[in-house]
Amino acid sequence: MEYVYGALLLHKLGQGINEESLTRVIKASGAQVDEAKVRVLVTSLKDVDVEKELASASLAVAAAPGASGGAAKPEEKKEEKKEKKEEAAEGLSALFG
Repeated sequence: MEYVYGALLLHKLGQGINEESLTRVIKASGAQVDEAKVRVLVTSLKDVDVEKELASASLAVAAAPGASGGAAKPEEKKEEKKEKKEEAAEGLSALFG
């Protein structure tokens, strides 16, 4: 994962994503560099418009089910608990008339 982070950092800084620069970033982070992984990532990103891919990834995350509805779930749980307590109370009143 550090290789992808390194490539994203280079992109963000406007630097070219090449084997030499990516290797320097990984070394600077203190991680052990695997030259094969560096070569594979640089080759994979050769014809990729990173900015376009980041934009489409952001759209995919925003459109994901539940991505914006996270706040509604705790409210639903509270309502369920409240309903269960009310049902339990009704059940007890039926027992004791």
